[in-house]
Amino acid sequence: MAAKKEDMEAHHHEEEQKPLLVPEPSDEERMTMVQQAISQTFKSAAHLANLLPTGTVLAFQVLSPILTNLGRCTDANRIMTACLVALCGLSCFILSFTDSFHDAAGKIRYGLATFRGMWIIDGTGPLPPEIPVASYRIKFIDFVHALMSVLIFAAVALFDKNVVSCFYPVPSEDMEQVLTALPVTIGVFGSAVFVAFPATRHGIGFPVSPR
Repeated sequence: MAAKKEDMEAHHHEEEQKPLLVPEPSDEERMTMVQQAISQTFKSAAHLANLLPTGTVLAFQVLSPILTNLGRCTDANRIMTACLVALCGLSCFILSFTDSFHDAAGKIRYGLATFRGMWIIDGTGPLPPEIPVASYRIKFIDFVHALMSVLIFAAVALFDKNVVSCFYPVPSEDMEQVLTALPVTIGVFGSAVFVAFPATRHGIGFPVSPR
């Protein structure tokens, strides 16, 4: 009984020493958590870029630091950067409708999907008769993939610190939260769409079609 009473008194003493309120994290701890989140976000940007045409992403990554002057933009820089983002987004949309196939000689041919089949854009003539035309026609899912490609590219552009600094050199606290959360949300949603409805086309800037 004496030992039990001593254990209860010791437990009661420990409870009294515990703080009533858990201290909130300091500003440094909050900043560390934010930096970790941003670091993870930049890592996810590389995975998102895999869903886009490689040529478009490469052109954006090369030209972005030049046109934005490393984030120190003038009005002219902003116009050029906006044109770059718009052209790259348009490229992602159009290239989502391109596809490839192997001709009789085994060479890779590229074309643009249409409602009637595929328009060969390298000047080699129409599809060979042994290739089913219906499999290359534009479908509704192609427009979904094209729209998701544009949104994912927008997320990649928002991950670029030079582009963000160009248009928002001194963002407010609310805008900073939006610029941090929006690309992550777009990336998660876009990736989910591509996982649920995988792309079957292998056009320009994408892996070569096995067909």
